[in-house]
Amino acid sequence: MRWRKRKVAERKRGAVYVTRKAPEVPKAEKVEKPMPEWAKRIDWSRFRIIIGAGLFCLFWVVLWFRACYLQVVIAPELAAKAQIQHEFIMQVQGKRGTITDRNGQVMARSVEAHSIFASPAQIQDKAACANQLAPLLGLEPQKLYERLMTMQDKQFVWLKRKVNDITAREVRALNIAGVGERTEYVRVYPFKHMAGQLLGFVNTDGKGLEGLERSLDNRLASPSFKQVVRRDGRGQRIELCEGDYCPLSGEDIRLTLDMHVQYIAEEAVSRAVREFDARWGGALVVDVKSGDILAWAQYPFFNPNSYSDYGTLIYRNRLAQDALEPGSTFKPLIMALALNDRKIAPNSLINCEGGKWIDKNYTIRDTSSQGTITADKVLRYSSNIGMAKIGLKIDNKRYYQYLHNLGFGQRTQVPVSESRGILRSPKNWSRIDTISTSFGQSISVTGLQMAQAYLTLLNDGVYKPLRLVDQDIEPDKRDRSFGRETAREVRRMMRDVVETKDGTGRRARIEGIEVGGKTGTAQKADSRSRTYGSKRLASFVGFLPAANPEFLVLVMVDEPTRNQFGGVVSAPVFKEIGTRLLAYSGRTNMLAVAEPKEEKQDEKKEGEAPKAPSPASSVPLRPLKLAGLTPPWEGRTDEVVEREKSSKKPQMQLPGRLARASHRVPDVKGKSLRNAVELFARGGVVPELKGQGNHVVKQQPAAGSLWPEEKSAGSCVLWLSEK
Repeated sequence: MRWRKRKVAERKRGAVYVTRKAPEVPKAEKVEKPMPEWAKRIDWSRFRIIIGAGLFCLFWVVLWFRACYLQVVIAPELAAKAQIQHEFIMQVQGKRGTITDRNGQVMARSVEAHSIFASPAQIQDKAACANQLAPLLGLEPQKLYERLMTMQDKQFVWLKRKVNDITAREVRALNIAGVGERTEYVRVYPFKHMAGQLLGFVNTDGKGLEGLERSLDNRLASPSFKQVVRRDGRGQRIELCEGDYCPLSGEDIRLTLDMHVQYIAEEAVSRAVREFDARWGGALVVDVKSGDILAWAQYPFFNPNSYSDYGTLIYRNRLAQDALEPGSTFKPLIMALALNDRKIAPNSLINCEGGKWIDKNYTIRDTSSQGTITADKVLRYSSNIGMAKIGLKIDNKRYYQYLHNLGFGQRTQVPVSESRGILRSPKNWSRIDTISTSFGQSISVTGLQMAQAYLTLLNDGVYKPLRLVDQDIEPDKRDRSFGRETAREVRRMMRDVVETKDGTGRRARIEGIEVGGKTGTAQKADSRSRTYGSKRLASFVGFLPAANPEFLVLVMVDEPTRNQFGGVVSAPVFKEIGTRLLAYSGRTNMLAVAEPKEEKQDEKKEGEAPKAPSPASSVPLRPLKLAGLTPPWEGRTDEVVEREKSSKKPQMQLPGRLARASHRVPDVKGKSLRNAVELFARGGVVPELKGQGNHVVKQQPAAGSLWPEEKSAGSCVLWLSEK
């Protein structure tokens, strides 16, 4: 301790202290101990092998227990995780059935398309994925990124359905983990707008939304099935289906339509709608012998390939869904009932009151001034008064049952979405209801129902269902609506409507063949005023040939503005369809030139019944050369045909409305509106009508002046008034 204190004091004084080293002690040498005797007797090389083998067996046992634990104890949990990562189940809809016409022309079919999907849970960098995919799929990157983030726990999300092949190939080239493609089917309509409203369309998932695609969806659609899709580590699909799950196809449907006849009908209807500036137009062409619908035309056209570009008013199937008052086309059906029940006879006298009849508080008017005429002329002149008096002879219950048997107030057997129309119970009928129903008011029917009723008339009073799908239809056991002789008598009256000079359907006449038909100009109710307004439905129902009907044609033109009469607007459509239909069907051997039927009114006593000629013998027929019947689509216009006819000797004298019009304006003052319009129509002019009434009191241009060079709207005007 004293030495240490001195050492510290010296350091404080700055002295240098030098320590002394301790003397080194020599180390003792290590002496190896000798190996025990028992260790010398052990074979250490073998011992090491045994130890290594033991450790290996222990490691193997541990692995074996670990494998048992994974494959037995927690196997279900791991299998579920693996399934989530490497496979998923999709509800798959197979290929939709094909729709064809009667000749096998494909009207609707399904073709393969690519759809892009993603598994957000498998995508690591969702921002990069959105930036790469969005430009190819036409999406906004930010919205795509937000969608992936919102559904990041999902295993399946659609990104873009039914893209083109180029887009699918570009997406495939990106090779993004968690993004794949799937083959779906897109619906294609090769004929575009032809029969568009009838066919309808399907949505993105292949479900029918309108038309036949909807009404026949249970047959066209493929049975859905579950498909197991396997993916690799990058989320790419490596297996399409598993087990017994295989793609299925829906049933193929063959329609009774003929696409050539469909084209003829659509062309004629579209021309009439455009010419008369109408709201819409439609036509049905039916094969009488089989009941097959050959054409279902409607204008404006609708292309189901791009259905999202159209509104509901365009793709609405109006021929089946719009219930309208039929107007005068309803009269032949009521005439058949009255004749069948012997309420009248063809030569019964009907007083048409000179065109105006006041029944109690109601006034009924005709478009022509007729006095007392026979019943067989009521249809020819389309007399509302005559039909009203005939309808009052029929009991309301019988009236209702008859109309019900014809198919009114109920749906037809045609597999389309259709309206029932309006046919009220007879207990609610008043006297005015009976009167108005007789000439096509107070009842609402569809164009399809009218075609069904006329098919019964052409089938000699026996109900025959219309067919649109080429399959057997269960027979509908209904009572015969009227007798065979009654049906033939009504058809003869309808023949006179077209073939006589004073019939309302003269514009439907086809040179060389007798046809029958009935015009209709139905008033349309105004929902605001709750009365009949100024709008009309111009229609015509006809058949050909008149003696033995083979084709039925119904034409409807709704709300025409330049002229409203069915004989002016719709009858020429029937003529065009009928002429081209005969040429296409190869029935030109039936055609003959019909001589005009002349009737000398002054030689007949008033009230004398005209002799009812048979349809086959009433008009002398002469053979017509087929060269004059070349169809219009082969480049021959009507003007060329007329020039060829006029160049032949001896020249043929054209009867009635076919006579060449004078080059001067006719005098139509005091004439009925119908006659005045037809006289102007001969000169190629549709006059503008002003005022209210059925008779012309003033005209422009003046009578005897030359026709204006420009025959446009407003160049010729007729002022009307009540006589």
